[in-house]
Amino acid sequence: MNLFLESFIITTIINTVFFIYAFIRKTDIVTDLSYSLSFLLAATYLYVVHAEKQLVQTLLWLFVSLWALRLGAYLLSRIIKIKVDHRFDDKRDSFFKFGAFWLLQTIAVWIILLPVTFILAQDGLVVNLPLTLAGSAVWLLGLLYEAVADWQKTTFKKNNPSRLITSGLWKYSRHPNYFGEMLVWWGIMLIALPYLNGWAYATVAGPVFITFLLIFVSGIPLLEKSWQERYGKEAYFQQYVARTSLLIPCIPMRKK
Repeated sequence: MNLFLESFIITTIINTVFFIYAFIRKTDIVTDLSYSLSFLLAATYLYVVHAEKQLVQTLLWLFVSLWALRLGAYLLSRIIKIKVDHRFDDKRDSFFKFGAFWLLQTIAVWIILLPVTFILAQDGLVVNLPLTLAGSAVWLLGLLYEAVADWQKTTFKKNNPSRLITSGLWKYSRHPNYFGEMLVWWGIMLIALPYLNGWAYATVAGPVFITFLLIFVSGIPLLEKSWQERYGKEAYFQQYVARTSLLIPCIPMRKK
């Protein structure tokens, strides 16, 4: 069977099972967990069953697995504490609205994994050292940047539950965790790049899609709207938005 089809089937099964559970129980506990688990299980299955276990294949499988385990553990611990994800308040009771989210998540996982799926299907891969090192460095920077941003936010919220974090990495970008997330997948794309040819260049849709999703759809827009509703009248928030880069880390602008 075609690996791309197998990847889609696996992610569909995982998300369908979790959707049914979440809809019946009216719970948000498993929603984000299923996202990370989809990447982990799909990549692991393809690696174990199909890959020749070459260095590049092992490296990409390891990178996806480490990223998924870190993100999954963080998101699960967060939802256990807060109990409810308010993104789903208008969807949780609707089979079709809630189901549409899970369908989008299934498609997103499949698309984002495209470069990895392609590499796991290849044989005779010779390591391209410059791009492998460059991609690994970008991936590592992204993973660490995202992890530190999440840790700083969690630590800050313990003592300041009613305020928005504006310190640490969040001083230089309003969404440093998303910036790190994008770097993770662009790093993986760099590693896969030397082996692409013809139609395989279409797998760049993976990092392009996650970048588009976070900037324009389900990441930054939703959070910015939520923050505006919650902190919009606060002077420190207005100053923070005016001075701080939306995504790419930059030195804050000086006060006028």
